[in-house]
Amino acid sequence: METVTLDELDRRILHALAIAGRTPLRRIATVLGCSERTLAQRYRRLRDAGMRVVAVPDRRRLGRADWLVRLRCAPDAAPRIAQALARREDTSWVALASGGTELTCMAHAESGSGSLLLEKLSRTPRIDAITAHCVLRDLAGAHGWPGRLGALEAEEIERLREPEPAEHRGLPERITATDQALLRALAVDGRTGYPTLSALTGTPESTLRRRLTELHRRGVFYYDVDIDPGWFDYDCTAVLWLTVAPGELDAVATALAGHIEVAYAAATSGAANIVAFTVYRDLDACYGYLAHRLGALPGVLTVETSLITRQIKGPGADLAP
Repeated sequence: METVTLDELDRRILHALAIAGRTPLRRIATVLGCSERTLAQRYRRLRDAGMRVVAVPDRRRLGRADWLVRLRCAPDAAPRIAQALARREDTSWVALASGGTELTCMAHAESGSGSLLLEKLSRTPRIDAITAHCVLRDLAGAHGWPGRLGALEAEEIERLREPEPAEHRGLPERITATDQALLRALAVDGRTGYPTLSALTGTPESTLRRRLTELHRRGVFYYDVDIDPGWFDYDCTAVLWLTVAPGELDAVATALAGHIEVAYAAATSGAANIVAFTVYRDLDACYGYLAHRLGALPGVLTVETSLITRQIKGPGADLAP
């Protein structure tokens, strides 16, 4: 992803897309007080540089579970394995870490079962160690990194905000083959036009509009902005594997949710019972966060830090051929 220099309007556009991913550009332009032509030009510039709006399924609503997978492998094999993982439909957030000897990714599996990917990885040559942590609960950043926000006024946010997904519990959501095709297309580009979606699925546009609205309202998926934190001058990213005293999990979770450095955090199974993906201005800021903000939290027993050296895949579908 190309690094770009953002001005105030760029940041306002990105904030708007983060909270209203599929809203027509003309409506966003009206709320931001700029011309539709100017906004369209800025949007194309950001998209050409690598920004994407993508649809991300809530896999719990689909009866699936997320596993954070950590691999240690030979340095010469890591890039090849990372690219292979990125091309799979059952992975997201694939990254190289720790100087290229470690890989992390999110793997998705049927709820209550292990991932078929884990079975395959265990037989892959050049992988020295595998650990897998089932995501028990999202703690922070479940709908994307909050650091991309903050450019809009409260009144502008309210005018753009779409209805919040309803709270649904109980049985997993049942989706059709057409729904699956829609979600696959929107994982590549969440703003794909209805004519294209209609041609892809053989379904009338009016039907698709109603169905997408229903799926979003029921919390089956949300829109995210796939963007390099470096655009916001956060040039250091790391995965923190925390061991937290069980009685302090809620308190630590609440604290992490209020830290701008935390892009995403989850409670997990395994010895590291909280995993956090974090961003910093530089290495010195990373040290300061570990030593002062995170280090001051009662109940944090151990912290292992893995610096991410290259992000291979984000929340959406892989674009590699």
